Amino acid sequence: MHSHPEAADTLIVGAQLYDGTGAPPVERDVAIRDGRIAAIGNLSNWLAEEVIEANGRALAPGFIDVHTHDDTHVIRSPQMLPKITQGVTTVIVGNCGISASPVSLKGDPPDPMNLLGERDAFQYPTFAAYVEAVNAARPAVNVGALIGHTALRSNQMDRLDRAATAAEIDGMRAQLEEALSNGALGLSSGLAYGSAFSAPTEEVMALAEPLAAAGALYTTHMRTEFDAILDAMDEAYRVGRHAHVPVVISHLKCAGPSNWGRSVEVLKSLEGARRLQPIGCDCYPYNRSSSTLDVKQVTGDIDITITWSEPHPEMAGKVIREIAAEWGVTQQEAGKRLQPAGAVYHNMSEDDVRRILSHPATMVGSDGLPNDPLPHPRLWGAFPRVLGHYVRDAGLLPLEEAVRKMTSLSARRFGLAQRGEVHIGYHADLVLFDPAKVRDAATFEKPQQAADGIDAVWVNGVLAYRDGAVTGERAGHFVARGAASKGDAHGAF
Repeated sequence: MHSHPEAADTLIVGAQLYDGTGAPPVERDVAIRDGRIAAIGNLSNWLAEEVIEANGRALAPGFIDVHTHDDTHVIRSPQMLPKITQGVTTVIVGNCGISASPVSLKGDPPDPMNLLGERDAFQYPTFAAYVEAVNAARPAVNVGALIGHTALRSNQMDRLDRAATAAEIDGMRAQLEEALSNGALGLSSGLAYGSAFSAPTEEVMALAEPLAAAGALYTTHMRTEFDAILDAMDEAYRVGRHAHVPVVISHLKCAGPSNWGRSVEVLKSLEGARRLQPIGCDCYPYNRSSSTLDVKQVTGDIDITITWSEPHPEMAGKVIREIAAEWGVTQQEAGKRLQPAGAVYHNMSEDDVRRILSHPATMVGSDGLPNDPLPHPRLWGAFPRVLGHYVRDAGLLPLEEAVRKMTSLSARRFGLAQRGEVHIGYHADLVLFDPAKVRDAATFEKPQQAADGIDAVWVNGVLAYRDGAVTGERAGHFVARGAASKGDAHGAF
């Protein structure tokens, strides 16, 4: 007796399947139907409208970029080229305390909210309005969103260089609760920035209280990544314990030469805390960081490259040391004259980057800045750089483990239901790539370059990118916080 052939929209044949869980690859065919993964196995008896021969290339869940500042970009540039070309199918926005919503500005956006655009970019007074705008824009990738502590402070406070009052905290909480009821993933903070540095731990703790009931989490750009980093980590743990929520430490790094080599004790602190409460972290695979120019960091002990400057646009691409010499002033003075500006800080040691990236608790996030005219190459290169440079060339970690850090670990932590694994019934977010060829092409000199070796990308079952070109189909949408997978809210930590 012969079975009737099943029909699929798309059949991917003969792939080395990396299912996202960290399991070693197996040769499988995968069928996609109605935006979902319909079957996995030997599907030679299936029919499909489109058949793609994988020829032994790697098929993985679409990558999840857990650390982005794509808040306004997903609406203004919905083709999302920097991400879809890397195999990223979902971005998480609203990191580091800065989010595009809920925001009502009184003037220009305070630093570092200006990373998301000028005043006209902030058009979403409620989170519901932002969700609607994302879905109307139909971005090429899915969008999950955090709510920024600094954004909430800016809404409720007349000035940001002080602690919030009880009434202001109530106002912030009400806005956070509206966002959580509309599917926000959690709260983010950026305590290192002047706009939030004056917020005491108690302010953040009070604001984090509504998260637990919503099944949401707390992510933080900590108060410092320099010498007092262990104290900053303790503060992050304390917020999580107080609010009974999981914590993600954003872009974990040991910043500044006096801190180089301290990743051993930083990770020891993380491991100790993880025995008591759910804590994780993300990082990007580079030893230079990027943000707005902070004059406090112009100490002369590291190189700082200017990426943009409002008063002196001609200095983009130059190092502050050179600019100061050209002007005949101190580096501090040059920094002040350049502001407002963007910068790349040469502030990490490669050994620390490798140690943090390879730790089992670490997810991959790009932290790319899409509005920067000369962006850090992580915007276009973070994911292929892990797969090519660190997995294949440096042998730092196995490919299946790198894929886990980009997929299931991220989906489970952030509550992205039925994503992050190649599993029957899950959303068909998939990437087909060549492990022998995948590599980041983006450099500090020429950062806006698509990766090599990313051969096909599907978002919600729709082919979005193939052989170096977008298809023109955009099938991403806003993703609300879902139940944590497998019933265990903290299982992925």
